[in-house]
Amino acid sequence: MSVMKLFHTGYEVIERPDVKIGRKNADLGQGFYLSDNEEFSRRWARIKRGHPTYLNQYELETEGLKIKRFEKDEEWFEYIFRNRMNAPDNLAEYDLLIGPIANDTIYDTFGILTSGLMKTEDALAVLRLGNTYYQIVLKTEKAADALRFVQASELTPDEIASYREIVQAEEKQFQEDFAKLFEEIGDPDD
Repeated sequence: MSVMKLFHTGYEVIERPDVKIGRKNADLGQGFYLSDNEEFSRRWARIKRGHPTYLNQYELETEGLKIKRFEKDEEWFEYIFRNRMNAPDNLAEYDLLIGPIANDTIYDTFGILTSGLMKTEDALAVLRLGNTYYQIVLKTEKAADALRFVQASELTPDEIASYREIVQAEEKQFQEDFAKLFEEIGDPDD
């Protein structure tokens, strides 16, 4: 028996997620997104006036689920690219996808790539920048049925603000690394 401890941050206590609500053009397609990293999940927290923010905790029994795991490689890049372009999901047979979160420049990176201003290998180098955090996506009802709600805890505005400071520091470092990489990449026509 293999059990994963997972987290989801949002404005609701979600005891039973709906895998059909998420955006189809998200990194790993439509599904319910979680993280196996509690601290990282807290970093996703935002404040919405008039709404509490919750950290939902779950346990997922993975035995019997068809699982696809990605690393920051060409296969991951191509799958995210397909999803961002709203292509049909070529991995729909999987119950669960696990893969790195593409950094926040993904829209710009893919836009630059499709405009011909960047080579594919350079775009992949950009997407590899920064810390690697994984997202776990429930893609099917079978996966949702294997998820057990444990508890939800409300995050305070002060907690959320302290985690936003961590995110801002990481974003600043990413921007510095991004600028350095762009200097190294140079003109795509060279």
